[in-house]
Amino acid sequence: MPKQRILPHIILGIIATSEAEVTGKQITDYVQREIGEYWQVAHSQVYPELKRMTEDGWIVCHPVPNNEKEKQYGITELGLEMLENWLSEPNHELPLQKDIFTLKLFFIKDKDDQRIPKLIHAQIDLLNKHLEHLEQRKNNLFASPEDMLNRYGHYLILTRAIARNRDQIKWLKQTLKMK
Repeated sequence: MPKQRILPHIILGIIATSEAEVTGKQITDYVQREIGEYWQVAHSQVYPELKRMTEDGWIVCHPVPNNEKEKQYGITELGLEMLENWLSEPNHELPLQKDIFTLKLFFIKDKDDQRIPKLIHAQIDLLNKHLEHLEQRKNNLFASPEDMLNRYGHYLILTRAIARNRDQIKWLKQTLKMK
């Protein structure tokens, strides 16, 4: 079975949750700023997808007032229906994790290999920096209970990422003690 295209649903979600129609640049910026922590989208993918989605009737396209070269996009009833169907469908597989650290550990055979503590300490440093970034982001985005309630899904994803980082750091520290 072919893999489902995810980018159209990301774009539909961005347009549906925006207060007004959005440009392709605004969509690309939003992906990088808000979704880039857990989903990568190349800038070059967005515009062909917007064209395809317009042809499929999921979104509408209008020139930006006073700027005929730039276009803005809004969601159609069909697009809303497609987004709602996608949001309601449970996942049937876990995502593939591309983790170089894990791959390196996998190929080290000797328990006493001196590369293990070096790799673990470096990974802890990376995770601590990322954890600090995530916690700062949480504090900035969700300073009040209203902020959390207005973007509850985003809040859940961010707290999940924080918990995952903390658990990884805990496991790495326990692993160092086993040596």
